[in-house]
Amino acid sequence: MTRSVATPKDRLRVLYLSWRDRENPEAGGAETFTERTSEVLTDLGHQVTIFTASFPGASPRTRHGDVDVVRRGSKFSVYLHGMWHVLRHGRDYDVILDVQNGVPFWAPLVTRVPVVNIVHHVHRDQWDAVFGAKVARLGWFLESRVAPFVYRRSRYVTVSKSTRDELATLGVDPARVDLVYSGNDRPRDLDTYARLERTEVPTMLFLGRLVPHKHVEQAVDILASRAETHPDLELHVVGGGYWEAEIAEHARARGVSDRVHLHGFVEESRKHELLARAWVVVMPSHKEGWGLTIVEAGLHATPAVAYSFAGGPSESIVHGRTGLLADSVEDFEEHVITLVDDARLRRTLGRTARLYASSFDWVRAGHRLESVVRSVLGLTDRYRDDVIDLDALIASRPVDEQATPELEAVAS
Repeated sequence: MTRSVATPKDRLRVLYLSWRDRENPEAGGAETFTERTSEVLTDLGHQVTIFTASFPGASPRTRHGDVDVVRRGSKFSVYLHGMWHVLRHGRDYDVILDVQNGVPFWAPLVTRVPVVNIVHHVHRDQWDAVFGAKVARLGWFLESRVAPFVYRRSRYVTVSKSTRDELATLGVDPARVDLVYSGNDRPRDLDTYARLERTEVPTMLFLGRLVPHKHVEQAVDILASRAETHPDLELHVVGGGYWEAEIAEHARARGVSDRVHLHGFVEESRKHELLARAWVVVMPSHKEGWGLTIVEAGLHATPAVAYSFAGGPSESIVHGRTGLLADSVEDFEEHVITLVDDARLRRTLGRTARLYASSFDWVRAGHRLESVVRSVLGLTDRYRDDVIDLDALIASRPVDEQATPELEAVAS
């Protein structure tokens, strides 16, 4: 995995086109991937620029470490500004990494510089969840029909096998799609969090952007439906977004607002404290590219529950060993309650989740992305998929109580 720092002769000029950067209040997992891999690329000696949208209070230019950040336009007009930037300055770059969040920046239309399309997940159902019918139809048409045509000669990068499979349904040849798993932000003082006690009362934790398609209300509903059997169960919601008031109102309507704690954005240390003390992490989203929260929770031996049909979580969770995957809303609730009620199962899944989470890191992801870029430019042979054999990983380092009757019953 190690590579020497690029010499001036080998140094690449890389442009990311991303609708947000890490300072944007609406930044999420896709932006984390962009920022962390860009840092690794600069560590390898490459010159990296991120072109992104502006937001209130943002400076038009800044630097994130050794990465140049250029901000123009709003969350919608940034695409036009991005095309204009490529049209004017495209020759200043050796490769363009076009990050597609629903729709891409359409870079191949305005440049002959090699373009790599980075897709975290296909938005299919999310268009309807966020926009009105007309805009949703247009967005899905652009994503499912126009983008595959415009990028028909480009290489793709995605963070999960499930997204690669979905791209194939849109006509993207899987042979043009490289897999680069996301990394994990492991705190330097991770061991100190391991000494923290779990909360006295059972707690679910949601960590992420507060937007409609994250379906945080489903976690609130668990509190309401289990009020008689689990009156002390609580939900901690960490993150910000325009949907926060709706979640608070839903909690009031269901009569559980006293057991829903909205933390907003928190410092990294506080985030890891909450992850380390939670009993279970919930990800009720119906679509995720990977599920960074899941592997972050795994670092703290906190198991997660997500949907089997959500895409990335079906890989960031090894069902029955690092967490549980649900096939329906009812199934999701049952899995959460199973983990709340079964301390032995929580510990078993948590220990294996910690082992699994430790296998993902951003240095690995950055090196893999660099390999993709170099192969696109014809500087090296194409590497094999970034595949971690999860079964082999877990089997090679046995975990105490890994096979228990309770675990086998849940996993079956």
